[in-house]
Amino acid sequence: MFNGQVNLTLVLLHIRWEEGEKMNRSKTMTYTLAASSVGIAALMVKYPQTAVEASLQGLQIWWHDVFPALFPFFVLSELMIGFGVVTFAGMLFEPIMRPVFRVPGLGGFVFMMGLISGFPAGARITAKLYREKKLTKTEAERLASFTNFSNPLFLFGVTAIGFFKQPALGLLFALAHYVGNIGVGLAMRFYRPDEIRGPSERPSFPVFTKALKSMHEERLTRNQPLGKILGDAVVSSVGTLLAIGGFIALFSMLTRLLAQIRLTEALGIAFNFFFERLGFSPALGSAVVPGIFELTIGAHEVGEASAPMMEKVIVVSSLLGFCGFSIQAQTISILAQSGLSTKPFLIGRLLHAFFSGIAAFILYHFMRIHEKLVPEPTFAAGHALPASSADFSAGSLFTLSTLIIFIFILIRRLRREVRSMKK
Repeated sequence: MFNGQVNLTLVLLHIRWEEGEKMNRSKTMTYTLAASSVGIAALMVKYPQTAVEASLQGLQIWWHDVFPALFPFFVLSELMIGFGVVTFAGMLFEPIMRPVFRVPGLGGFVFMMGLISGFPAGARITAKLYREKKLTKTEAERLASFTNFSNPLFLFGVTAIGFFKQPALGLLFALAHYVGNIGVGLAMRFYRPDEIRGPSERPSFPVFTKALKSMHEERLTRNQPLGKILGDAVVSSVGTLLAIGGFIALFSMLTRLLAQIRLTEALGIAFNFFFERLGFSPALGSAVVPGIFELTIGAHEVGEASAPMMEKVIVVSSLLGFCGFSIQAQTISILAQSGLSTKPFLIGRLLHAFFSGIAAFILYHFMRIHEKLVPEPTFAAGHALPASSADFSAGSLFTLSTLIIFIFILIRRLRREVRSMKK
């Protein structure tokens, strides 16, 4: 009897200790976030011109390049989900995705759309499928960790040709990036292994015919007119892109403000020491720091660094996998809004950086890149980046037209709601 009371007391004390620890961690997080926000506000007051210029620069990138590039893919993914294409792809990919990555077959659709569209399309489609209960929470978190990619145009055109001025590096960057993400998927198949759904029933022959039938049934189940599906796709896509624009402007400003107080310089010294211990050129340390915050700037700095080509390729491949705090924040926002944990995604970015760096090292020797390098590059950075006024005006016109359509749809829907309320 006495031993039972002692054990019960110890259990209660342990529970109270755990609750106290959680409370302390929560308070620490609160104080850290509050101090960070106040510190950033103080920097904005001290360096107002830098803050405004950096924010405008980020918004220009979003307005001219990001919005026109991502909007069509976002709308297309919404339409494909609405028309049942996801169900069709799910049945076809089930024999591959379930045993290899422990996610349903529709994960194959998410994987391909993320690969084609670039960040953060994979997380966005995953979150939508989770909200529609096509994925369990564990499956969605597992899938989101390895379905976010850099856009192929960024890998081949911007990074290989624009930053490195070496067309031969495009395929290497792409393969290292894709192999790295597949490695993340294989590692994440062990995430919460006790919550793995059993294998689905083996589809009867012919699979393709059954998948087509399921796609048709899915569209009929939704029973929505084409106009509403299109309107929902535009509204949802623009809403996500507006949030992405805010993140780009915020981290563009944050990077410049940290440079003003020489914090990035201090981080550069730390990375110089780290790369020196790895046997890499110390010059890569200062170049890689901007990439921790914003991928594009970091890839450009590493491409311009005075270091051996193989080392620069490995470092940029790792940065492409890590993708920078700016893109991570965009993806975290999308996942958090759906109630999904962001830890698997963040762990996946570290694994992606590691796997991509290893893959780049192997591919550099296997593909004999040193024999394919151009001594005097004939490609200029301007050819890879949309620097001409015509490209900028085309992107701006597309963004402006889309936002006007978005506002028109919202006004029309608001009027309908007002009319329905009056009735």
